Amino acid sequence: MKLLPILLLFISLNTFAQSYSEQIAKHRESYKQDFIKESNSPLKESDLQNLHFFEADSTYKILADVEILKNEKVFKMPTYDGTSKEFYRYAKVNFKINGKAIIMTLYKSIALASNPIYKDLLFLPFTDETNNKETYGGGRYIDLSSKEIIDNKIEIDFNKAYNPYCAYSDGYRCPVPPEENDLQIALKAGEKTYTGEKKHRK
Repeated sequence: MKLLPILLLFISLNTFAQSYSEQIAKHRESYKQDFIKESNSPLKESDLQNLHFFEADSTYKILADVEILKNEKVFKMPTYDGTSKEFYRYAKVNFKINGKAIIMTLYKSIALASNPIYKDLLFLPFTDETNNKETYGGGRYIDLSSKEIIDNKIEIDFNKAYNPYCAYSDGYRCPVPPEENDLQIALKAGEKTYTGEKKHRK
């Protein structure tokens, strides 16, 4: 009889892993479809076969402690086309992945904050040790919402990390992840390197 609880636990864990993988698969399908719907998109439907992702791994879905920052000044975050965009540092998040303590910064876009649709949007750009190997050299992004901060905690799922448009085409104003979000670990989660031909935007 002792085996039964262990067996049930294994089944429930297996079910969780399966349902989590399905959840991420749905998220990625929706992500791909957005390229087709978006008028400003760098990709066409025929390009979507060149998008690749790490296997869904719930190890990279973490609950981070949040410290909201006060009286932060607006600064210009450089973009890959040589211009810049205005942001301010909204919060610090700290958590552990594979036993390694990590601190990152969440940013808020000045331009988007004035739009009612995007007023709660938080921006998490980062680089890590997979860049220029398995992932885009310019780093990746995660979108979060200030409404997701509950009791000074927020869920960050690196399986949802995505490439900036600059990974597929030049001519876009993609923010360069600040040095404070340069992670000294290999985050094998989220979107991988695009394998299609890089486009030239007119």
